[in-house]
Amino acid sequence: MQVTAFEGIIENGQIRLITNINLPERTKVYVIIPGFETKRDLHIYSPRLAHPEQAADFQKDIIEEAPDASV
Repeated sequence: MQVTAFEGIIENGQIRLITNINLPERTKVYVIIPGFETKRDLHIYSPRLAHPEQAADFQKDIIEEAPDASV
């Protein structure tokens, strides 16, 4: 595989080559960006039940207690 490098810049979201060269349509290219760091997105996923039919086992019961006057 022969590799040739051309310098370019981004204008309006598109790559514009600095040299005056026309590449044929559907030419396979590789873009290498020096000194560029991507931000890593943090994803926190909600827990899921392995067996959704067991959801009733996790039902919360609310018990109201009378205020304790002796405290």
